[in-house]
Amino acid sequence: MIIYNVTCKIEESLEEEWIKWMREVHVPEVCAKGGFIGATLLRLKFPLEDEGVTYAVQYRCISMQILDRYLSEHAPALQLDHTLKFGTDVIAFRTILEVEGEYAPISDFGGRISD
Repeated sequence: MIIYNVTCKIEESLEEEWIKWMREVHVPEVCAKGGFIGATLLRLKFPLEDEGVTYAVQYRCISMQILDRYLSEHAPALQLDHTLKFGTDVIAFRTILEVEGEYAPISDFGGRISD
């Protein structure tokens, strides 16, 4: 499993508008065009920052080839849409993660869920 993580620092005054746009427009569009199997929107709780709030969106896909296709064919236009909508009031950076294993409390599943 590959996770394409996009972390965004947002001006507080735009938080509500940004979340609404992400939920209703951007995340569904990225998932549809990118071949992702799902996405999770996360809000950074700690450490709290003085200026703005921070969110991460984690898009899940089954292979690096799928992500590479998204990055070359669709990401530039979708990132431009985000920039045109929010300008420099939202700063984003992207990382790619590969899931090496998933775990649960030993008492529930004996530790490892999957590889």
